[in-house]
Amino acid sequence: MSTEHGPQGHGPGHGPQGHGPGHGPREGTRRDRSVLRTKSIEQSIQDTEEPEHALKKSLSALDLTVFGVGVVIGTGIFVLTGKIAKEQAGPAVALSFVVAGVVCALAALCYAEFASTVPVAGSAYTFSYASLGELPAWIIGWDLILELALGCAVVSVGWSGYVRSLLDTGGLHLPPELSGSHEGRFGFDLLACVLVLALTAILVLGMKLSSRVTAVVVGVKVTVVLLVVVAGAFFVSGANYDPFIPPSRPATAGGGLAAPLSQLMFGFAPSHFGVMGIFAAAAVVFFAFIGFDIVATAAEETRVPQRDLPRGILGSLAICTLLYVAVSVVVTGMEKYSTLSVDAPLADAFKHVGRPFYAGLISFGAAVGLTSVCMILLLGQSRVFFAMSRDGLLPQVFSRVHPKFGTPHRSTIVLGVVVAVVSGFTSIDVLAELVNIGTLFAFVVVAVGVVLLRRSRPDLPRAFRTPWVPYVPLLSVLASLWLMLNLPAETWIRFAIWMALGFVLYFVYGRSHSRLALRQRERAAAGARS
Repeated sequence: MSTEHGPQGHGPGHGPQGHGPGHGPREGTRRDRSVLRTKSIEQSIQDTEEPEHALKKSLSALDLTVFGVGVVIGTGIFVLTGKIAKEQAGPAVALSFVVAGVVCALAALCYAEFASTVPVAGSAYTFSYASLGELPAWIIGWDLILELALGCAVVSVGWSGYVRSLLDTGGLHLPPELSGSHEGRFGFDLLACVLVLALTAILVLGMKLSSRVTAVVVGVKVTVVLLVVVAGAFFVSGANYDPFIPPSRPATAGGGLAAPLSQLMFGFAPSHFGVMGIFAAAAVVFFAFIGFDIVATAAEETRVPQRDLPRGILGSLAICTLLYVAVSVVVTGMEKYSTLSVDAPLADAFKHVGRPFYAGLISFGAAVGLTSVCMILLLGQSRVFFAMSRDGLLPQVFSRVHPKFGTPHRSTIVLGVVVAVVSGFTSIDVLAELVNIGTLFAFVVVAVGVVLLRRSRPDLPRAFRTPWVPYVPLLSVLASLWLMLNLPAETWIRFAIWMALGFVLYFVYGRSHSRLALRQRERAAAGARS
């Protein structure tokens, strides 16, 4: 793809990328003030070639698929399965995974087109900058930082729980003050904090090292998941599936702002199970699929992004959906949904059928497997932060890459330390829902962006094209919005507060320091002088 930043291929109405010497200073000034100014694809790619901002290209399609599986297979299987089956969907939690997987598949098709067309770090943030404008790009970047930071914190807490279980089995016990906050008791989660700091160090040392560590971890994790499916299938009882969709019943708690927004908007009475329970559960188990979109954040470090990114995104999602459905069917068949463990459902299901050896092996696999989830969430967050810094929307000191390792070491270290501290004080329940709404919001923006970029830049070479545009993007938007409506109203309030803070920061700092704004002002000044 050409990196020329010239007027060819642009026409009237195509945003600031069409500016050239023929445009007068008045238009340049007007566009400079616009919060919807867009950054051309050509300029985005050209910025990646600046020596001080250039990331090292070392990843293949297999690396990307491993990253995708590494981050997606994690909390959803090892932590959330039992909780959601027991409290919201029963054995029909398998259908909840299917619903969430379909929503992700629609979004994945849109991500694949964008990632192969704009192979630049930043994922949905970069895509939005090219299609929707600077302010929407800032908002989605701000949203992604929240999503990935909290996601990593939540997963590290889940990892800590499995490790403490293993230590307890071996006769080693951490003091309660260093075991995190549980059931109203306050404490600092030392293990979660140490994990995040160790993974931050690995990410600073280079992407190839990170991919090798991830490959080993993913191998262990997938082996454990397959073991659950194969070994657990021998202990499945058909009676545990009756009823497959438990009858709907009123929620015993969680009214008011804790109820799904759809129930407050449309007058539904809060309830668990039944058909509505499947959709409400899908909005929560959606957390289990977070990660395939992170593959797009590694676009700039991929050797052949136009070919490998679509393969990595779609391949990892397909593998993970099959594994999720298989595991949820087996686990709810091994033990009645109403008695499933909330903390370690897979391991405890094997204990229930008298196979403690498998339970210990699963706990080990979960502890190992969740490390890759944390690592890749940290990776995605640092790349979004790096891209925003390189564009001037955040201080540019964070977009310098390490001269030896070729990684954005400053942003990685700063964010790693922040997430490590947050993980030490994190409770897993509230934050999972906040992560979900952030991800679904990103899906909506990317789907809309595909349609807009098709109309404004039909000339762009697209190695992968989303089928049936605009219908697939429209379905993606509607499906994502529906899952968002099934999240609690209080989650929407927290999300709105975070977004409001983002607006303030943009107008205080980002708008005036944007590199795109500086370039436009320079062109306007040059035009005025000429």
